[in-house]
Amino acid sequence: MRLAKLLLLLSLNVFVVGGQNARADGLSDVQKRGILRVAVPQDFAPFGSVTPDLKLQGLDVDVAGLLAKSMGLKLELVPVSSANRIAYLQTHKADLVISTLGKNPEREKVIAFSQPYSPYNNSVFGPAAIKVSGPADLAGKTIGVARGTFQDSQLTDTAPASATIKRYEDNNGMISAYLAGQVQLVGTGDFVAVALAGKMAGNKPQMKYIIQESACYVGLLKEEPALMARVNAALTQAKKDNELNGIVQKWLNVPLPEKLAKQFE
Repeated sequence: MRLAKLLLLLSLNVFVVGGQNARADGLSDVQKRGILRVAVPQDFAPFGSVTPDLKLQGLDVDVAGLLAKSMGLKLELVPVSSANRIAYLQTHKADLVISTLGKNPEREKVIAFSQPYSPYNNSVFGPAAIKVSGPADLAGKTIGVARGTFQDSQLTDTAPASATIKRYEDNNGMISAYLAGQVQLVGTGDFVAVALAGKMAGNKPQMKYIIQESACYVGLLKEEPALMARVNAALTQAKKDNELNGIVQKWLNVPLPEKLAKQFE
């Protein structure tokens, strides 16, 4: 009886460890499947948006294509919002997240990050008539953000108690609220706001202050060393041969910053 129980416990341990190892070998999984599933933004031009013929385009979409090509895999794009992008990774609906994903300590507790692939500053924007030069000036103001973004967490931490932060499920909702006058200011990425300003006849958003200088990273599940190494190798090569710089130039109209171009992991 004791021997039978011991054998049962050993078999269960092998099963658990084996299951964990299988889940941890993301590179093997995608290679067997032949398809790389990448979560990308669908409402955040120029990083990701939907064309009139319902195709996804943008910087993040091009980076997803770069990685799939480097890995010799077919690409499957998985449209996500800022609020659900990490959940899609955690529930195995995507193998990677390439969706203007910034790195912070809270996120590092639940997912892993590649080396950076694009610049991305977070700032507060609003019309010229509203004078704001720092968090203290947000007192009594209404600010729109996309739920679950860096801007959401940073403004929540730094805005005065009298400020009202309105959270929207995606960036389209936030932009619509700004256009309709439902919020006075927005917290978003610099390049997104600049692109938005170019499409507006009036009430153009101007940068008030930089919340944080940041960068975009590829998000992966934790304990995926093989997949992480493959992603970083592809990004390193794309930096060295200037392919990544070409993608950044195409969508952001600025070169890949030197400090990011030389940052390899």
